Amino acid sequence: MLGAIVGDIVGSVYEWHNIKTKDFPLFRDDCFFTDDTVMTCAVAQAIMDGGERDDFINEMKKFGRMYPDAGYGGRFGRWIFSDDREPYNSFGNGSAMRVSPCARMMDCGFCARTGMWPTSGREKARLSAEVTHNHPEGIKGALATTDAIFLCRYYFGGYFGDCEQPIKNDPDECKKRIKAHIESEYGYDLSPTLDEIRPEYRFNETCQDTVPQAIIAFLESTDFEDAIRNAISLGGDSDTLAAITGSIAEAAYGIPDWIREKACSYLDDNLKEVLARWEKFVPGRK
Repeated sequence: MLGAIVGDIVGSVYEWHNIKTKDFPLFRDDCFFTDDTVMTCAVAQAIMDGGERDDFINEMKKFGRMYPDAGYGGRFGRWIFSDDREPYNSFGNGSAMRVSPCARMMDCGFCARTGMWPTSGREKARLSAEVTHNHPEGIKGALATTDAIFLCRYYFGGYFGDCEQPIKNDPDECKKRIKAHIESEYGYDLSPTLDEIRPEYRFNETCQDTVPQAIIAFLESTDFEDAIRNAISLGGDSDTLAAITGSIAEAAYGIPDWIREKACSYLDDNLKEVLARWEKFVPGRK
């Protein structure tokens, strides 16, 4: 969850002023949290409330109205401030940037013991998307992001069945398996390199043209900070790209303490409280 918030804050100043380099100050004085952070906190709160359809709707509308100037997309903003509780068939990248708390609900130990995927987090991820982004691409983007986060927790965290050798000390193999799963399960092409994507990549708010690029930014990274820099260097919807990448990278690498502390300094007391309660709600999970 915090990985998404870090990516959002770092990318906030580049969304409308894209850069195509990894050489930039990670935090600037004029950085700020946007709708990506607000809605990630709303999803976390909805899960703590019970994680049912009405919980997601209630918390998204509540948090949206608490932060009316956070930079919502047009249709989502109108939905927040209306009495309408029905989805509007969006395939925007908002479903993926806010989904990371759902991936924390998936039980790595269950997967290691049984060889089966835990379903609860995936079901919540689908539901968190469907309340607004019920277009197949909107749901797909949220689920692909959730799977990438879970598989990072699983492989990099060292959860394995009895017949499998640990690979957590082989990050290249971990990433190879994650890439293979996402390509097979969701049909995303993760073969282009960042250097191939960067020159022609432009602002795009769709899942299908944000989620694959965000995953590639993680796959080419060496650590958490490098993943954030990779995502922002592509240009495009910088804060959301970095939020998605950051949510995945957190699960693989963790977040350095100095980055954690600096990011939290941009949050108000309300959002800090949600984050603190969330971290108590999911103790012991990376």
